[in-house]
Amino acid sequence: MILDSKIPEGYSLAEVWDNHKFNVKLVNPANKRKYDIIVVGTGLAGASAAATFGELGYNVKAFCFQDSPRRAHSIAAQGGINAAKNYQNDGDSVFRLFYDTIKGGDYRSREANVYRLAQVSVNIIDQCVAQGVPFARDYGGLLANRSFGGAQVSRTFYARGQTGQQLLLGAYSALNRQIAYGKVKMYPRTEMLDLVVVDGKARGIVVRNLITGKVESHSAHAVVLATGGYGNVFFLSTNAMGSNATAGWRAHKKGALFANPCFTQIHPTCIPVSGGYQSKLTLMSESLRNDGRVWVPKTVEIAQRLRKGEITVNDIPEGDRDYYLERKYPAFGNLVPRDVASRNAKLVCDEGRGVGSSGLAVYLDFADAIKRDGQPAIAAKYGNLFEMYQKITDENPYERPMRIYPAVHYTMGGLWVDYNLMTTVPGLYAAGECNFSDHGANRLGASALMQGLADGYFVLPYTIGDYLAKMPYDKVPTDHPAFVEAEQSVKDMTDRLLSIKGKRTVDDFHKELGQIMWDYCGMARNAEGLAFAKQAIRKLREEFWKDVKVTGVNEELNQTLEKAHRVADFLELGELMVTDALHREESCGGHFREEYQTPENEALRDDENFAYVAAWEFTGVNGEPKLHKEELKFENVKLTQRSYK
Repeated sequence: MILDSKIPEGYSLAEVWDNHKFNVKLVNPANKRKYDIIVVGTGLAGASAAATFGELGYNVKAFCFQDSPRRAHSIAAQGGINAAKNYQNDGDSVFRLFYDTIKGGDYRSREANVYRLAQVSVNIIDQCVAQGVPFARDYGGLLANRSFGGAQVSRTFYARGQTGQQLLLGAYSALNRQIAYGKVKMYPRTEMLDLVVVDGKARGIVVRNLITGKVESHSAHAVVLATGGYGNVFFLSTNAMGSNATAGWRAHKKGALFANPCFTQIHPTCIPVSGGYQSKLTLMSESLRNDGRVWVPKTVEIAQRLRKGEITVNDIPEGDRDYYLERKYPAFGNLVPRDVASRNAKLVCDEGRGVGSSGLAVYLDFADAIKRDGQPAIAAKYGNLFEMYQKITDENPYERPMRIYPAVHYTMGGLWVDYNLMTTVPGLYAAGECNFSDHGANRLGASALMQGLADGYFVLPYTIGDYLAKMPYDKVPTDHPAFVEAEQSVKDMTDRLLSIKGKRTVDDFHKELGQIMWDYCGMARNAEGLAFAKQAIRKLREEFWKDVKVTGVNEELNQTLEKAHRVADFLELGELMVTDALHREESCGGHFREEYQTPENEALRDDENFAYVAAWEFTGVNGEPKLHKEELKFENVKLTQRSYK
């Protein structure tokens, strides 16, 4: 299989997208009503895509497993959304946002896709302001900006610590408008469990009604997956507990290649794990690193006394504090990219200088900012985040530093897509975190919301028309053999899960998988650990299918059955992640192989042998996946060792 990115050739980087928009085929407005589009997922990418398709005149079916589209996990995003508006007149530009994103991703993403993202970022803000999104404003009423990691300009637009919620409400209002007009039909509490391929093209999906258990099929001319990432393979993550990889993984098993699955992001500012009883972790926005200073005690002895309770954090004098990010990276300080900040937190904790009862935490201190700007000013910017922290930890961050530690947050890998966001299955598109396209090996903060809305509002509406314009209007009936076969496969898997009647709960298997992934395919990896993890996951998967306990029946609300389907997919995806990490014998971004690092413990890339996208083909549950490579070309940026010093 030859991976064709379909990036138009013969144009300068700045001209590619505009020329591509002109050259794609169009669908006559009167003909748009003859085409059906399925959108799975209603977060920022899915809701914006479904709303825009409806506005254009297509017939849209939108599916989410939540009880309402507004409960999609995009609502949890806190810090902001990037855009190259240069309102601060601080040197920002479309090219600088492009460069920062390519560099932040450690040179493992496509130039053309990333430049397009930077281009349309400026339109996103205008769109959202028009929808009434209440972005923060300065005293004069102009839109405010703040800084995020990996950038030396202030380009992040925000709504306190609730940016994702406000953006999703904007997209949700646009979606509801189309639902009211009858152009979008919404299917909440409905989960996609298979993709239907007819004559080599994606022509529909099989879903399960989560209330009644009914399995049914839906046909369309094209299918868009906007189902988010797969961070919950680690069990503990900042993702909502319901977030899963099932839609994307089932599509992968039907022919969609999975790209760079080992590229996972560990966010540096999360509330540390407090015990084995936890089912998820809580993010503390990266925006806090604008004013918060990260530090640990300078010596192991002081850290030990602190952990034993012999002294308190406020007893440690300034001279005994190590502001290690400011010390090591003076140019960027506490605003280094997430992978750099996370690795350094792990490093100081491994040295024995971590804080908190577990020793797996560092401090994020606002004392200097409060002294400089006053508590009311800090509360105005971060008040809801401080309240959330205090509710969870019973510690007042205005009076003592927050304790933070890295946690799984985002996945840069995903379904392989071309420039049009189409997967290797014709007619199947992937948008937002579900695809791999824009962030390389590490995503910069505030870029997830940017990508989701860019794909949904400004990319897919153009590119999907190019495909549909070549499609006949004929609909495939849901009694077609391909639909019947897919439905039966879903029912058979459900029956198999219910029939095992083992002794171990689904969560028990999920926790064990998560621990394997975190220990051997987390912040640091090595060949020996990855080889062990691969065999351990295979063994765990075998045990799952022999001893999992799924209670209840299908014909009812059965959350244990829902989880069982998702964990079964995680057990297969986890092995692919390990396989990908084992094959990529370099360190880049969030993929840190201990064997490949600089003397300063930074990621050491191997551009000669690994400057490509690794796209994997499914060959069977216990078969070895087949690797396909898309070579990455860099004509507008120079491949260099990243430096934030």
